[in-house]
Amino acid sequence: MSRKTAEPTIDHSRVELDGVRYVILRENVFAQLCKKAKIPLDDSSPSATGAAAFDLDQPSLAQKLVRQRRASGLSQAELARQAGIRPETLNRIERGRTTPDFATIRKLVVAMNAAEQNTAALSLSTPSPKEK
Repeated sequence: MSRKTAEPTIDHSRVELDGVRYVILRENVFAQLCKKAKIPLDDSSPSATGAAAFDLDQPSLAQKLVRQRRASGLSQAELARQAGIRPETLNRIERGRTTPDFATIRKLVVAMNAAEQNTAALSLSTPSPKEK
């Protein structure tokens, strides 16, 4: 008579952002997986906690969000409405006063991507002045 042993599991969470699925797991579990796979762990990347939570040479989330929103051709009010969040919330995010959770980031990314796709579709369907 054979006894069935439970297979080991890894405590993790799954998120989907802009159609891409990600797995979130504890850093020590990630380090163990890298060690088993004989992949060197890059310890130079900033930690998610502490004073150096992001590289100061790179644009912050707020700056990236503002740049992407403008490139999408949306005002703060339009993006907030399309993402289903309050305009005040988006304003605080863009000013770096608050950090959004994954669900809010996903809503913003989906809304901006939809706006960019609509803009691209309109530009393809509208004849240029030379074609008229």
